[in-house]
This record gives sequence, structure tokens and C-alpha cells, in this order.
Amino acid sequence: MFCGFSLTEKTPDHSYFSVLRTRIGTKRLAHIFREVNRQLKSQGLMTNIFNFVDASKIISKMSLWNDRDKAIEKGLEKFNNASAKKIATDRQASIGCKGNEKYWYGYKRNLSVCMKFGLISKVAVTPANVTDSQALKHICPEYGLVFADKGYCDKFAGMTMKKNQCINKAILKNNMKEKDFLRDRIISKRRMPFERVFSKQCKRARYKGIAKTQFQAFMQALTHNLKRLVFIKDQLEQPT
Repeated sequence: MFCGFSLTEKTPDHSYFSVLRTRIGTKRLAHIFREVNRQLKSQGLMTNIFNFVDASKIISKMSLWNDRDKAIEKGLEKFNNASAKKIATDRQASIGCKGNEKYWYGYKRNLSVCMKFGLISKVAVTPANVTDSQALKHICPEYGLVFADKGYCDKFAGMTMKKNQCINKAILKNNMKEKDFLRDRIISKRRMPFERVFSKQCKRARYKGIAKTQFQAFMQALTHNLKRLVFIKDQLEQPT
């Protein structure tokens, strides 16, 4: 009654969302995401002037203990990225590491966020072992300032930004000769308000495989932007 169905009307079952995902497909959803962003740019709500790029983990819900047992049964010494390609339930995922202690099995969600209103302009999913700087080519803006953390301060990221005519505003590592603590504090302060975009994203992979996980990332980014529009509309309508 709440959803408006009659007693004799057919209602959606548990397979409705999986069938819908298959009908839409990752490519069609990517087109929808880009079209929505095109309209946002035409309204002046999204620009390429100031951008914030970063990556967050997407943890696969696979049972790694079972995958490890399979590796042992096949005579492999341990479960790692090499053996995962042979015996893992989700063979497109991989083991990633943040720092020296935070490991996970799954993917990375790479985002580019427009710093005008905190809208997501680009999103790309990569295996977890792909470094942030290597994945930058998928999300790097066409131009403008790019704020980033230490994962984007290497030469590879610098070349990608230079190719796209971007100004690199990545924080430098402490052991670099060019390190300027005052500069990096300013950069951290500028990007801090937009880090919540990554903290609110789902950390679990709902599907197996990189294509389906990319579908998840597109859907969540699209949802984020549409929800932000409600806040932006109220903000713009407030009297000055």
C-alpha cells in the first residue's frame, strides 16, 4: 500500500536491482554521469579551475581464508597478487596497501572533485595495487590547479599533470629537497573540506569484477552529485 501497488499487481522481487544494473550497463551509466556533469558545467556549478584528486579503498567481500586454502592446495606458498590471479574468487581484484600497515584486498576508487561546490567530476576504479599516481591519468582534469596528497608527488604524476596542462599542487614527502612545510600546510588547509567526499563513499565492493565495481562507483558518484545539488540550491537561494 505504501508503494502504491494493488493486491493483484505484480511487485519487484529480489532480482530487480541486479536486472536493472545489467540493463543499464557500465558504459551507459558512464554516459549518464558525463551528461549530468556537462549540464552542471553549463550552469557554472562545476569548473576545472581548482580540483582535488585522491583515492580510497574498496574492499572485496570475498573470503580470503578460502582463497588462501586454495593456494596451498595448488602448491603455492602464499596468497598474494600473483597467486590471486589464479585462484581468487574475484581475480580482477588485488592486494593494496596504504602506508606500511593498512592492507586490503579489492580495488581503489580514484576521484577528481571540483572544489567550487564539492562535486565529483571524474571517477575511475583500478585494482588495489595500482598506485595513485599511475591511476591519475584516468581522472586528471584537462587544466587548472590540482591539489593532492603525497601519493601524487612523484615524476609520473607530474608528467600526467603537465600533459593535461595542470598545475601540480601535491604535498611533497618530508625527505624531498623541495619540501616547503608552509606551502604544504596551506595546501592541506585548502583540500581538507573536500576530504569528506571520500569518507562518505562506500568502502565495500557490492559486486565481483572491475566493470561491475566501476558501475558501483559511477552510481555512487552520481548520487553524491545529485544530493549535493539540493544543498547547493539552498545555498544559492540564501539572501546575501
